[in-house]
Amino acid sequence: MEVTDIGNKEEGKVWHRKPSAGKSVLVNIVRTAHQAKTVRFLHVAFDTTGDSFLAGDHHGNIYVFDISRNRFRLVQKTGQACTALAFSLRRTTEFLVALTDYTIKCFDKDTKQLVSWMRGHEGAISYISVHGSGRYAISTSSDTAQLWDLDTFQRKRKLNIRQSVGIQRVFFLPLSNTILSCFSDDSIFAWESDTLFCKYQLPVPDSGPKVSYKAFAVTRDGKSLAAGGRSNLLHLWCLDSRQLIRVIQMPTQVRTVRQLEFLPDSFDGCASQTLGVLSQDGLMRFINIHTCKLLFQMGSHDEAITTVTVAPNGRHIVAIMDNGSINVYSIQSLTQELNKPPPSKVAMVSGVEAEQELSNLRVKVRSDGIQRPAKSSGRQTQVKILRPPAGSATEDKENELPAGLNKKRLVDMLKAFGEYPAKYRMFVWRSLLCLPENHAAYSSLTDKGLHLAYLALQDKYPIKSHKLQRGLQRVLSALAHWAAIFGEVEYLPLVAFPFVKLFQNNPMLCFEVVATVLVNWCQHWFEYFPNPPLNILSMAENILAHHDKELLQHLVDCGITSQHYVWPLLETLFSEVLTRDEWLKLFDNVFSNHPSFLLMACVAYITCSREPLLLCSQKQDYEYFFHHRNNLDVGAMIKEAYRLMGSTPADIHPKHLLSNFTPLTQGQYPVFNQYPEFIVEYQSREREKIRLQEMEYLRERQEVSALRADFVRRQAEEETYYAQQELLGKAEEQRRNILAQEEEKLTQQRAKLAAMKRELKVKELQLLDATRRRFLKHQQDLRASQIKGLEQEISRKMDLREQETTAAVQDLEIRQMEMEAQRRRLEQTLLKEQERLGQRVEEEVAMRMRGAEREDESDTELLHSTETNIQILEESLAEACQLGLDSDWQREVAERLQQVDAEQERKRERLAELHRQTLAEEKRLADTMRDVAGRKVRATTWEDVMRSRAQLQEQQQPPSSDAQRQTAPHRPCVITTAVCVGTNTADPAVIPNPTSPKQTGTNMTCLNSRSPTESTSTVFSLDRGRAKLDSSERELLREIRELRLKLAARAREGSSASSQSVHTLSSVSQ
Repeated sequence: MEVTDIGNKEEGKVWHRKPSAGKSVLVNIVRTAHQAKTVRFLHVAFDTTGDSFLAGDHHGNIYVFDISRNRFRLVQKTGQACTALAFSLRRTTEFLVALTDYTIKCFDKDTKQLVSWMRGHEGAISYISVHGSGRYAISTSSDTAQLWDLDTFQRKRKLNIRQSVGIQRVFFLPLSNTILSCFSDDSIFAWESDTLFCKYQLPVPDSGPKVSYKAFAVTRDGKSLAAGGRSNLLHLWCLDSRQLIRVIQMPTQVRTVRQLEFLPDSFDGCASQTLGVLSQDGLMRFINIHTCKLLFQMGSHDEAITTVTVAPNGRHIVAIMDNGSINVYSIQSLTQELNKPPPSKVAMVSGVEAEQELSNLRVKVRSDGIQRPAKSSGRQTQVKILRPPAGSATEDKENELPAGLNKKRLVDMLKAFGEYPAKYRMFVWRSLLCLPENHAAYSSLTDKGLHLAYLALQDKYPIKSHKLQRGLQRVLSALAHWAAIFGEVEYLPLVAFPFVKLFQNNPMLCFEVVATVLVNWCQHWFEYFPNPPLNILSMAENILAHHDKELLQHLVDCGITSQHYVWPLLETLFSEVLTRDEWLKLFDNVFSNHPSFLLMACVAYITCSREPLLLCSQKQDYEYFFHHRNNLDVGAMIKEAYRLMGSTPADIHPKHLLSNFTPLTQGQYPVFNQYPEFIVEYQSREREKIRLQEMEYLRERQEVSALRADFVRRQAEEETYYAQQELLGKAEEQRRNILAQEEEKLTQQRAKLAAMKRELKVKELQLLDATRRRFLKHQQDLRASQIKGLEQEISRKMDLREQETTAAVQDLEIRQMEMEAQRRRLEQTLLKEQERLGQRVEEEVAMRMRGAEREDESDTELLHSTETNIQILEESLAEACQLGLDSDWQREVAERLQQVDAEQERKRERLAELHRQTLAEEKRLADTMRDVAGRKVRATTWEDVMRSRAQLQEQQQPPSSDAQRQTAPHRPCVITTAVCVGTNTADPAVIPNPTSPKQTGTNMTCLNSRSPTESTSTVFSLDRGRAKLDSSERELLREIRELRLKLAARAREGSSASSQSVHTLSSVSQ
C-alpha cells in the first residue's frame, strides 16, 4: 500500500506509482503539519461522476482528489473545521461546506471564490442531502432541518420539532421528489418535497428489541431502506409497500451500527443487493441483503474505519481511518472473488470470535435459501431415476458448455427468472458463446494497428470517454483486419458499441463476442452489401404478415417498408430503443436460443408496439419511434418472441433458413467471406485511390506551402532591401538637408553681414527721411520765411526781376526735392520687388533643377524596369522553348511583349508630356523675366521730366557703365543679385529702349550709389549682376538640353532592344 503525505502542498499527485491490479487499497493519504503532527481528515464527499471527491481536515482545509487524473488540489481554506460536505450540485464546480459556526458556505473549486453564505441553524449541521437534480439541498441538525434552493441560495422551508424528539437524519430519496425524515423515536415520515405534504409513515415494529435508529441507507432506485442503530439488527423496509420485509441479524461482535452504505453495481438495475455495515469495532462488513451472506469486509482492529463514502459509479470507496488518514479502496479488487464462477462445492464462511451467532445466522440463511436448491436436487434425482431415451446422450453432449455448465439448465433458469444473475452474466455469456480466447490470433490482428477506415472514428461517433473511444476503435480495427467487409460496413460501430461498453476491460473477449455475433446472428446480412439485407428483412416481413396482417397493411399504406421498422432495430441490436438493463435481459435470451430468435425479437417489438404504430401516419414519426426509447415491457416482448418462435409456420420460419450456432474456431479465427468480394475490393481500391490522391494533394500542398514560404521569404528580403535603400535614401537626403542647412546658415550669415551694411545705409536714409519729414512738416513756415527773406533781400539788393528769378529757382529746387523723395520711394519699392523676383527666380530654377533630376531618376528607373522585364520575358521564353510549350504560351508571351511595348509607348508619351510641361514652364519663366525687365524699363522714364537737369548731370557724372561694373564690387549694395535690362540681356524677348541710348549707355549707377553732389538727381542702374544670372540661366538650359538628349537616347535604345527581342521571339516562334 502506497502512502502519500500531502503535507502543506497545494497540489500534486495522489500516488507516485500506479497501483497494481488486485490491490484493494489503492493509496493511503495522510497530512502532516509542523513538527510531524498529523492533521485528521473529518469528512469526504464524491461528485456525481464518482471520479473525484472532496476531503476536509481539522484545520479547515478543503482538498479535491481526482482519482482518474491522479491529481489533488487545495481548493479552499475555511479557517474552521467542517461538519458536513456536499459535492453533487447542479453546477459541478461548486460544493457546500457546513462549518462549526452553524453556517453553510458554497465555494467554487476552480475560482476558489465564495459563492454564497447560508445561515439559519442554531446547532451543528450533521448531514447535507442534495436532490438528484442538484437544485435543492437539505441540511440537518439535531433540532431542525432546512430546505434550501441552490439557485438563489434562499431557505424555502424549515422543519421544526419538539425538543423531546430529536432529528436523526433528513434526506432526499433517489429518483423521486420525496423527503424522508428519521427521528430519534424510530419514527420515519415521507414528505412531498414541493408541498411538504406527508405522504406516509413507516410503522414502528412493536415486537422485538428497540433498535434506536442511527444509520440509514437507500438503494439507488429509492425502493428499499435499510436502518440500523444501537443493536446488531438491521431493518430492511420496502418503500413501495411501506412494510418491514426483513430483519437481518449481524454477528454478535456488532453491537452498534454506525453507518450503512449500499454498494452500487452496474448490472443490478439500481436495486443494490450489497449492503455495507460499519460497526463500533471499526470494521465494515458487506452482506447480501437477499441471501444474508457475508461477502467481504474492510478494515481491521488495528486500522479501524471511522466513516465511509461510496462512489456513485461503484468503482471506489473512500474511508476515513481512526488515525485521521484516508484509504481509497478499489471495489473491483474487493469483489473479484465474488465475480468468479461458483465452485462445485460452497464452503460456509464462519467468524472466529462468534461461532455460535454466525451459525444461527447460517441456519436462517440455509432455511430461507435451501428450499430452491432442494427442488433442483429433487429434479436431479428424478433425472437419475428416469431412463433416458435414445439419443439423450448426444443431446446432453450438445448441451454441455465450457466450465461445467449445461445450456439446457441455463435456459430453464432463464425462463424461470427472465435473466441471468448480474454477477455471473459475463461468465454465462462466455460459456454460451464458447469463446476460444485466441490470444495469439487476436494479438496478430491488433499488431496491425488501427485500420484506415476507423482513423477518424471520433469525428463521426464522438464519445465522451476516451478509454471507450479507443476500445471501440481497437475492436473495429481488429474486425476490419480480420475481414475486409468490416472496414466498409457503416453500421458496424453501432453493432459493436454495446459489447465494447460491457467488455471495455477485456478487449479480446469483446472482439470474440462481436465476431461471434457477426458470424451467427448476422447471417446473410452482407450478401446485398452495401444495401440492407433484403432477404433477412423479407423474413421478418413474412413473419409479421402471418401474425399481424392489419399492422403490416397499415405500414404498407403509410409507405413504411421493412427498412424503416426492422432494419433500425437490427443494425443497432436494439441499443437505441432499450435501456441497459433491458438490453442485457434481451441478449440473455438471444444468446441462449437459435440465431433466428433475434428476428423474432424484432417482430415481437413491433407487435408489442402495435397500438402506437397504428396511430402513426408520417414517415418521420416511424423513424423517431424506431430510433428512440419507448414505453415497452421487455418481459412481455421476450414472451411474445418465444410465442412467435413456437407458432410460426415452418415454411416462413427463419430457423430453417439460418444455420445453427457455430462458435469461433480454436487457435485461429475462421475465414469470413459471406459478402460480395468484388464490391468490397472495388470500394477498397477506391478508398486506396482516394488515400493516394489525398497524399498527393498533401504533398502538393506542402510544396505549395514551401513555395509560398520561399516567396514570402524573398518578398521579405526584397522589402528589407527596399527598406534599406529607402533608409539609405533618407540618410542621403538627410545629409543633403544638413548640407543645405549649412549652406543656408552660411547664406544667412552673409545675409546678416549684408543686412548690417544695409542697416548703416538705412540709418543714413532714415536720417535723410527724418530731415525730409521735418522739412515737409514745416514747409509752409519755411516757404514763408524764405519768401520773407527773399522779399527783404530783393528790397535790399536786387530788383523785382531778380527776385522773381530767385523765387522760380527756389520753386524748381523744391519740386526737385519732391521728385527726389518720390524717386527714393520708387527706388525702395523697386528694390523690394527686385529682391522678391530674384528669390522667386532662384526658387523656380532650383525647383526646375530638382524636377529635372527626379525626371532623370524616374526615367532611369523606368528604363531599368523595362530592361528587367525584357530580360525576364526572354528568360521565360527560353524556358518555354526548352520545355516545349505549345503555341498558346508563345502567343501569351507575344501578348506580354505587346503590353511591354504599349507600356514603353505610354512612358514615351509621358516623357513628351513632361517635355511640353518643361517648355511651358520655360516660356512662363521667360515671360516673367520679360515682365520684370519691362517694369524696370518703364521705371526709368521718370527722368524725361528733368531733361534739363539731366544735361547738367551728364556734365557732372561722365563715367560709363563699364566703370560702374568695375567699381560696383567695391560699393555696398542693397541686394546681392539683380536682373539688369540693357543690351547685354540673353533673352531676345527683353529689348532695350532705342529712344534713349544715352540713358541706357551712360546713365547707369548702382541703386545705393550717391552722386558727387546731393542736390543733383541719381539715375537707376539695373545691369548689376546680370552677367552672373545670364550665365547661370544658360548653364541651366544647357543641362536641361543634355538631360533631354540622354533620355531620348535611352528611350531609343530601349525601343530598339524591345523591337530586337520581339523580332527574336517571332523568329523563334516561326
